[in-house]
Amino acid sequence: MEKATFGAGCFWGVEEAFRQLKGVASTAVGYEGGAKDRPTYKDVCTDETGHAEVVEVTYDPKLISYDQLLDLFWKSHNPTTLNRQGPDFGSQYRSAVFFHSPEQEKIAKASKEKAQKNFRNPIVTQVVPAETFWKAEDYHQQYLAKRGLGSCHI
Repeated sequence: MEKATFGAGCFWGVEEAFRQLKGVASTAVGYEGGAKDRPTYKDVCTDETGHAEVVEVTYDPKLISYDQLLDLFWKSHNPTTLNRQGPDFGSQYRSAVFFHSPEQEKIAKASKEKAQKNFRNPIVTQVVPAETFWKAEDYHQQYLAKRGLGSCHI
């Protein structure tokens, strides 16, 4: 099993999209890329911790490739808006790929370049090393599935 971590706005809908993929063993939502240890949702919402809302995906690379995960990532949000997804704004909603290895970094950068062809505006997605993943509170985990919802988009 391998890990992949993506920030694509509000983590509820992004997690649900990844959970549906064959080869994804598990998902968890949380916070990454900031300066505060053990941040809470309340902390992150202040837009002062530097964390992004992220989904950590555990997947079987024999069943699904990192490149396939990236394909869903690019389709699951607007990577051309800085610190904003839909009505949500702030640096916690930024678009980011947190890579776990030099190979993931290489694949993510190539995927970003390829994805740019599908957007008129420049992609602003960060491709940065994975740091500490802080798991979000239990009520955020599989939030939409617990409520029988497939997405949170209006």
